[in-house]
Amino acid sequence: MAEPIVRPATEADLDGITRVYDQYIVDSAVSFDVEPWSRARRLAWWEDHQGHDRLVVLVAEADGDIVGAAYSSWYRPKVAYEHSLETSVVLDGAWTGRGLGLRLYGALLDELDAAGAHRAYAVVTLPNDASVALHHRLGFRDVGVEDECGWKLGRWWSTLTLEKRFDDSGPDRT
Repeated sequence: MAEPIVRPATEADLDGITRVYDQYIVDSAVSFDVEPWSRARRLAWWEDHQGHDRLVVLVAEADGDIVGAAYSSWYRPKVAYEHSLETSVVLDGAWTGRGLGLRLYGALLDELDAAGAHRAYAVVTLPNDASVALHHRLGFRDVGVEDECGWKLGRWWSTLTLEKRFDDSGPDRT
């Protein structure tokens, strides 16, 4: 297999992004979604991301297939939160443990920093030592655990929220 390239996503990548993301829905608690995403839902998500410099969607492509995605979303829907984003990274199972997550997620964080993001937040379902280690390596710090906040696969799951600081100045970075 060719080494994946990391690039900005296009609308043509949506089926690949959904295929990779949906791996985490049915048989794992990595995502708290319980139903695979429809094409219409993914398209609406994509449209919500258009026209905002801090809503970034990147993909990793190998041999013409999408094998990973990293993206940011609004942290909260209120205007005062517009410089704080939630971040996610998902990889095709064949690509985990090979350094692609670090490269793809690092590229996302670089773009968010350049776009003037103030904070990035990530939510990791526990236990997930590999994801926690990835976030720590990228400069995130633990900010809190929500104990047994999600019910999936017949049990309660806790989540860890992590935060990455980009800059401590105001929105215009002056």
